[in-house]
Amino acid sequence: MRAELPGWVERVISVPRFAPYLGALSGDRLVAWDLYQWNIQVSEAFYGPLHCLEICLRNAEHDRLRTRFRTDDWWRVAPLDESEAAKVAAAKQKLARKGIGLPTADDVVTELTFGFWVSLLSRKYDRHLWVPALHRAFPYYSGRREPLRDSLQTMVFLRNRIMHHEPIHHRHLAADHDKIYRLLGYVEPQVVGWLRAFDRVPDLLTRRPGGRRR
Repeated sequence: MRAELPGWVERVISVPRFAPYLGALSGDRLVAWDLYQWNIQVSEAFYGPLHCLEICLRNAEHDRLRTRFRTDDWWRVAPLDESEAAKVAAAKQKLARKGIGLPTADDVVTELTFGFWVSLLSRKYDRHLWVPALHRAFPYYSGRREPLRDSLQTMVFLRNRIMHHEPIHHRHLAADHDKIYRLLGYVEPQVVGWLRAFDRVPDLLTRRPGGRRR
């Protein structure tokens, strides 16, 4: 049985970074270290579902918008506001730094962020994007736009925390997981069955250190 935390942990991980794990477990350093390692594992496991959600969302929206505006590079003619137009410009600049001076539409689509695609579901685009086109990107959804957009935005937040190596152990991860599947189902239900075959999140949620399962 372990007697104490390895001496290098707080030196390498840093005291401030380790503090949220200690705080979650009343200062038990050994269990906090287990929680830190579990946080890495469950973050890794969430990558698959979040990957599927982001890919499905961007391709569904892209398909509807290029149909609506009759061009693959629909952002040239769509009424994007300054914020989203700047994100497209930043994507092109990033591609240029990679040596892709004349990017295809697919190149740009791939470079645009998860947050960009969710931002297209904002109220400001109701008239020009949602009503004429983007609602069709979710053929199995019949609710209002705002709850859909809000749910997707929480997934952007979760994705960003994972990609920036932040704690997610404090979240209601079972609810997050259910939400990803629900959102995927709005776009293409068959993806849900395919993803469940290799999704490791449910198993990891049963093995959270400290005895709390969420």
